[in-house]
Amino acid sequence: MVFATRFAPSPTGHLHRGHAFSALTAFEAARAVRGRFILRIEDIDATRSRPEYEAAILEDLTWLGLNWDQPVRRQSEHLSDYHAAIDDLRERGLVYRCFRTRKELDIGRAPHEPQAPFEGGPLPCHEEAERLTRDEAFAWRLSLAAAKEALGGFETLTFIEEGAGPDGEAGPIAARPETAGDIVLARKDVGVAYHLAVVLDDALQDVTHVIRGEDLFEAAHIQRLLQALLGLPTPTYRHHRLLMGADGKRYAKRDKAQTLRELRAAGVTVAALRAEIGF
Repeated sequence: MVFATRFAPSPTGHLHRGHAFSALTAFEAARAVRGRFILRIEDIDATRSRPEYEAAILEDLTWLGLNWDQPVRRQSEHLSDYHAAIDDLRERGLVYRCFRTRKELDIGRAPHEPQAPFEGGPLPCHEEAERLTRDEAFAWRLSLAAAKEALGGFETLTFIEEGAGPDGEAGPIAARPETAGDIVLARKDVGVAYHLAVVLDDALQDVTHVIRGEDLFEAAHIQRLLQALLGLPTPTYRHHRLLMGADGKRYAKRDKAQTLRELRAAGVTVAALRAEIGF
């Protein structure tokens, strides 16, 4: 199979240096072996995605000198693929309805504490029926217990890491999907969730190597489980270091990191930017 990797930004803001580093890392890896470089727009979050941000992404990547396979896959145009996967998991008893709100899940948790992996399970049939009758919102959660039973355990779940995780993890990795808990795979407000969409897209686009930041290393564990449950191939993973600013923090949209558009406006050239971030 031809080497294929991808850059998959969400159009919820403008790209910054960190995005440029990740996109160039994937692009140069594909170019080095005359492989495929894929651009995917992950716009399943309809509440935050904006067409003007997508247009800006295309403009920024073109400015960086990147080119990619056509057509560009936009997740919002393929919701039926994700819904079919949810239906398959539901029919096999691998997901359940969860009516708990984010506020309920945060009860007893200090604001600075991360949310612990959720361990729940379906409600009793009569209570679930009552809530459905009241048209209460719910999310579809993956049942780790049902998944473990279906696969006969998680011991055979592994993936190959060619880069490094945040603690230097590399080589054959034993997947630990239990660290994620019963994750949400779909909900009413944002539709399908990231983990499900990304494993389906990678398989449908014949991605052989997932090249992305080490902050997503832990996501590989639950994604490996979804690949097994859905009969999808497992790509090779290559997580890379995160680009840090002068303050020692990684570049992030939420911290209003200087954008590529702002760099261009300030007269920064592509050559200067590439040299600054190590290319």
